[in-house]
Amino acid sequence: MRRHHGFTLFEVVVGLVIVGMLLGGVLKGQELIASARVRHLIAQQDGIRAGILGFLDRYRAYPGDYGQPRANIPGCGACAQGNNNGMLRSVAGGDAIDEHIAAWEHLSRAGFISVTYTYAVSPEIESSAPANIYSRYLRIIYDNTYGSGTSQPRHNLKTGNQIPSDMLAEVDRKVDDGSATSGTFQYSAYDGGGLGGVAPVGAGTCYSEAALKHWMSDSPSANCGGAVLF
Repeated sequence: MRRHHGFTLFEVVVGLVIVGMLLGGVLKGQELIASARVRHLIAQQDGIRAGILGFLDRYRAYPGDYGQPRANIPGCGACAQGNNNGMLRSVAGGDAIDEHIAAWEHLSRAGFISVTYTYAVSPEIESSAPANIYSRYLRIIYDNTYGSGTSQPRHNLKTGNQIPSDMLAEVDRKVDDGSATSGTFQYSAYDGGGLGGVAPVGAGTCYSEAALKHWMSDSPSANCGGAVLF
């Protein structure tokens, strides 16, 4: 007769404990990665916004819209020059150059951001504009492509798209009011610039259609974006 050996109750319990610890470690790791991405996104926005305000204080104009960079910014002898009309716009928006791309050249040459960028006409490329952690381009511009899209045009800094809506919900809770269509941090339908960008869908996808317009967290969308208003 053969004896059949199985696991003892103790061995089963130990195995379950080990599996639980492994799963807990994986979930904790994912949580730490998500938190790090949220912190990076906030830090990136804060750093650029501080640079814009510093540029405004020094040159009395928005980067990109500034009309005398060649004369007044060191190392900017060949920089694109804006029209000083107080609105940071694009060729499509009626300006002679894409000021939203020239902004990065002005900021970098003036020392307000650490990476050097060189102006090139739309679409954005790696050497002309910074990108978010999902490789979609940021944008500083005067428009109303934020919130529900029906607001008055304002200067805003766009995060770029392909950011999960639950991550933007966490950002909004930390820096603003948690609503995707109110406050200083709102949803943006900007497609992330460059080539092949797909514009996010707002109500019902990136944020709820309910009255408070909260970002979708329980069933997040992978392609969303935000904008910081100033």
